[in-house]
Amino acid sequence: MLKQRTLRQIVKTTGVGLHSGRKVDLVLRPAAPNTGILFRRIDLDPPVDLPADPMSVKDTRMATTLDRDGVKIATVEHLMSALAGLGIDNAVIDVSAPEIPIMDGSASTFVFLLQQAGIEEQPAAKRFVRVKKTVEVREGDKWARLEPFHGFRMNFSIAFNHPAIDATGQFAEIDFDTTSYVKEIARARTFGFMQEVEALRAAGLGQGGTMDNVIVMDEYRVLNQDGLRYDDEFVKHKLLDAIGDLYVLGKPLLAAYSANKSGHAINNQLLRALLADETAYDIVDFTDDAKAPVAFARAGLSIGAATAF
Repeated sequence: MLKQRTLRQIVKTTGVGLHSGRKVDLVLRPAAPNTGILFRRIDLDPPVDLPADPMSVKDTRMATTLDRDGVKIATVEHLMSALAGLGIDNAVIDVSAPEIPIMDGSASTFVFLLQQAGIEEQPAAKRFVRVKKTVEVREGDKWARLEPFHGFRMNFSIAFNHPAIDATGQFAEIDFDTTSYVKEIARARTFGFMQEVEALRAAGLGQGGTMDNVIVMDEYRVLNQDGLRYDDEFVKHKLLDAIGDLYVLGKPLLAAYSANKSGHAINNQLLRALLADETAYDIVDFTDDAKAPVAFARAGLSIGAATAF
């Protein structure tokens, strides 16, 4: 049986919110089977729980934000991406502020923390959302689509008309049966433009952004002295975000995801469109590991050694 997974022990870190600029204490805890991913605002009295749920996403400006009766946790997508990439089904995430810390702007710090905590199988079947028919959402030339597929495969196209981005790969395709999330996706950082900083900060966004956690560009080039981590880091970060946005579903998808110029808003609309059509999906598990997709039989989206995707 392909089993659910949680953390072996508690792990903690501290960072800064990308948009709020506030210090954030983050604690990742093991959770019982069928808990899912549960965020908890521990700075409130009493604490407020916000389960990962597409219907709880109320703000998608520059990040994915969960909202329960006005209580928010923003910028969940990079941590959710790491949880998906390491195949974690159940975890409680304590947060001391209304935003997940940005760390280095990628998912790699969260991957490291989860690996530090260790991963433990649980006596319950891992459950998947299996896409049975194509679901698509469009907004002008932006779109995202889910199609039936026995595994998890993604492709993404970007178009920013910026010299630094145009000089890199504009398209990426990943099949996690054969590709490692940790090696090929997790280190891709978020990015932004110097000319947008003033407007973002006036809107209360980007307050904690620095060259330590964002790839920053002027009108022509990347300003970070260390350059890029991947030749196609920009489009890979969009894949990283999409993995996290889709994992807000609360269960891993068995599907092929395709997108052009998509972002947090369209990714969330895609999940809502899927859930709105009960004939488009079902919930499955695998009592026989041999029938499970290769990526998930290895436990997540593969880092090679039976630990993740």
